[in-house]
Amino acid sequence: MKKLTFLFTLMATVFACTTVRAQITNDQMVAEWQRAKNYTKAYLDAMPDDGYSFKPTPEMRSFAGQMLHLADDNYFFSCWVSGKTNPLGKTSLEKTVEPTKAATIKAVMDSYDFVINTIPGLTPAQLQETIKVGGKDFSKFLILNKGFEHQTHHRGQATVYLRLKGVKPPQEMLF
Repeated sequence: MKKLTFLFTLMATVFACTTVRAQITNDQMVAEWQRAKNYTKAYLDAMPDDGYSFKPTPEMRSFAGQMLHLADDNYFFSCWVSGKTNPLGKTSLEKTVEPTKAATIKAVMDSYDFVINTIPGLTPAQLQETIKVGGKDFSKFLILNKGFEHQTHHRGQATVYLRLKGVKPPQEMLF
């Protein structure tokens, strides 16, 4: 009987710890995406209106194109993980949104809001489910983190665009 009680207590403890850890993970993910949204907004605000069409070289994306591509993939990664239907359908913001400061900021901020509002609905079990990518299995949690890495990459590229336009990039917001 003592062994059964011990086993039940151990299982309950593991379950409780896993549940709390998962809730903290969702809360932390939301906080990180909110921080990233604020940081990206600082980049969007820093670029002057006339810089949104700026391309360092003809084959590169414009500043607006970089940011709208970031937004496209914010939707893509969060829909891929959550199973939600992408509200953009097959439309690409990069190809359809007018590359003005106001239109780009709205589209990019909307994409962050979508991710931030999607994360709390993901259960620990969903985040542990795997998806095949390139023949390998990855957890949905990891895929969502790849989405985070992607937006960080494009914001980093935007640093060069700002510098080339003579604009000092926003102060780093790591925490």
